[in-house]
Amino acid sequence: MPLKKLNILVVGATGYVGLDLIYLLSKHPKVKINYLCAQKNIGKSISRFDIRIKKKLPKISKLKKVNWNKVDLAFLSLPNREAQKIITKHKKKSHIKFIDLSADFRIQNPNDYKYWYKLNHLAKKNIKDSLYAVSEFVKKDIKNFRIIANPGCYPTSIQLPLIPLIKKKLININNIIIDSMSGYSGAGKNFKKKFKHKNKYSSIYAYGILKHRHMSEIDQEFKKISKKKVIYTFNPHVIPTFRGILSTIHLQIKPGSSINKIIKELKKFHKNNVFVKVMKKNKQIGTGNVLNTNFCEISVCETRVPNKIVIFSAIDNLVKGASGQAIQNMNLSYGFKEKTGLI
Repeated sequence: MPLKKLNILVVGATGYVGLDLIYLLSKHPKVKINYLCAQKNIGKSISRFDIRIKKKLPKISKLKKVNWNKVDLAFLSLPNREAQKIITKHKKKSHIKFIDLSADFRIQNPNDYKYWYKLNHLAKKNIKDSLYAVSEFVKKDIKNFRIIANPGCYPTSIQLPLIPLIKKKLININNIIIDSMSGYSGAGKNFKKKFKHKNKYSSIYAYGILKHRHMSEIDQEFKKISKKKVIYTFNPHVIPTFRGILSTIHLQIKPGSSINKIIKELKKFHKNNVFVKVMKKNKQIGTGNVLNTNFCEISVCETRVPNKIVIFSAIDNLVKGASGQAIQNMNLSYGFKEKTGLI
């Protein structure tokens, strides 16, 4: 007798992340999409918003129409603080898990959340029951949590190469420079409002240099693995392409370490991580190979300066940086094969 499929609710169905999520879920053999919710376009077919979605799915409905007894897992792709309200209201239904793609449960200290997001946290009691989940780092723990905080796109591209190296103390942590470039889908469908320059679709923008919200996640996760403060600068850029992130990370090697040792450690750490590819030394990479996939490519390169290296990390911001990692976390949480529905 076949196992019962997971009953899925997607809230925030018509955003860029929501549409990628639905497209991937529509091909997943272990799930059944029961509800697609949004504030607008009620009664319309989701395929009107993404022609890739061929499967017949429920029409878009309001959240209040959901029968929560028919939901096993809710994906919440909403503006910050909305997931806090939904989870607080429905967490008592013990059969339901939540995967939150906003920042609502990424930050474990509510005071830090308020500092970075300028919002009071409305579900402080639930923070302790949540897990910040870069998939590759939480495989043993994720089944024990009902609230899974999907990480941000930039932090995903940065942590996958840096966390293993900081843990093993192979790099100098006093002056890390991170330059990350993202397609404009990272700004959401409000990109036109956020960037009003007439040449916005053919220009590169630096933004959030002193205080980008994703620094809160990076600070938090670095602090977990290093007794000493990790000092870094983070310089995000929006580039004139729809999707993809390339993070360029400038590092100094510690005495006794070497570029070969760093590559060896990354390959060892990610040996069983199906979605992380550590390339050969000095391989020039971009986002081309990872677009519309859940993969992360990492390349470690020499520079002209002794003991200084550059690591390039490429992901699709909407997939590995959001929807794909959410499904990867679902697979891990429910004991499915990690790559199900993603390869």
